[in-house]
Amino acid sequence: MLDGKKSLFSGMQATNTLTLGNYMGALRNWVDFEDEYETFYCVVDMHSITVRQDPAELRRRARALLTLYIAAGLNPEKNCIYYQSHVSAHAELSWILNCFTYMGELNRMTQFKDKSAKHTDNINSGLYTYPVLMAADILLFQSDIVPVGVDQKQHIEITRDIAERFNTIYGDVFTIPEPYLGKQGAKIMSLQEPEKKMSKSDENANATIFLMDDPDTIIRKFKRAVTDSDNTIRSTEEKPGIKSLIEIYCIATGKTIAETEKEFSSAGYGDFKLAVGESVVSMLKPIQDEFHRLEKEKDYIDGIIKGNAEKANYYATKTLRKVQKKVGFPERIR
Repeated sequence: MLDGKKSLFSGMQATNTLTLGNYMGALRNWVDFEDEYETFYCVVDMHSITVRQDPAELRRRARALLTLYIAAGLNPEKNCIYYQSHVSAHAELSWILNCFTYMGELNRMTQFKDKSAKHTDNINSGLYTYPVLMAADILLFQSDIVPVGVDQKQHIEITRDIAERFNTIYGDVFTIPEPYLGKQGAKIMSLQEPEKKMSKSDENANATIFLMDDPDTIIRKFKRAVTDSDNTIRSTEEKPGIKSLIEIYCIATGKTIAETEKEFSSAGYGDFKLAVGESVVSMLKPIQDEFHRLEKEKDYIDGIIKGNAEKANYYATKTLRKVQKKVGFPERIR
């Protein structure tokens, strides 16, 4: 809790542009928290370099992501939107927490195994200790809740374990965070492999809808979406492709599953895929238009970057100084 208000932290990596899954599963829900919580939304550029990045491209994508946060509806006066790399307390707390994290815990993290398999030429220690930096991200702001996707629950569990271990030794230093899973859209599936989550790193260009895809591209990708041969539009586990398309349509239109099944009861897959694509185009157009407007407002975005970094540093430093004192670091002479 910060200044009498519950706290929330979340963030996204500055690699590639956001996907439809990122928006439906996370970003669109973040707006609902801004009045109830002290919110911190990070552009996660420090995590991004566990995989080799082109420096100029990383900077461009980080700024684009921060701008997209705002374009998607996050009010920068109510939400602290900032670059992770502009708050050095993330790295400082991460080192301390490394000393309270066990190798066995890190060995069990599935994301390290998955990324190591994809990047065999660069299995670095940052990739291995990634969960500790993520724990530092969350604990810096005494986060009560952390909106996450289903695949991130393991990171919240290790964060809780680290925080509880630290608190047992030094007293109630950290708030123990709870994961928040949205009821709808928590896991949007790949258009080509509907048993897998939609991913920005998918090698199949038709598998993922990106937030800045143009209307023709969006429609084309949905038309090519993998379904089945049944040609009946019903949301069941036996029809993962159609089930995912129905969920996307419901989120984009605000309709229920029952309403959607009734609406397309006599339609074929072709008509339904087109309708889903058109609904997504309509949903994303205001976001895309606002993004392009904000891109031109350099001074405005620069002001947000500077002001929100100062706010994030203020709260992060309060936690860091408390932790440093607890572990025995000498106090700074003012």
